[in-house]
Amino acid sequence: MPKAPGKWSPGRATQEINKCAKSDSLSVSWKLHAKEQMRERGIIMGDVLHVLKRGFVYSEPINASRPGYHKYLVEATTPNSDGRAVGVVVIPDDVACELKIITVMWRDES
Repeated sequence: MPKAPGKWSPGRATQEINKCAKSDSLSVSWKLHAKEQMRERGIIMGDVLHVLKRGFVYSEPINASRPGYHKYLVEATTPNSDGRAVGVVVIPDDVACELKIITVMWRDES
């Protein structure tokens, strides 16, 4: 059974998520909620990928429902966001280079 990635610091999470998002072997999965949030907010797939490739994790992670995995909030402005920051909550698996996208949001919305 593969080993879970464990809990990363915001700096390490930024590096690992960016690296995986830029990899040719990237595998992305989506929660339906994330797709609905993107549609409601007019955020496109290219912007989500931009956030994952170039964004930053500023806060500590929260536990995911799967033991040993954590949710991270990655933030960045994107080419299509008119200067607004986009947030993507993701559960990474660096060994398999998989990113599960949980939700997508504008960071200036409550």
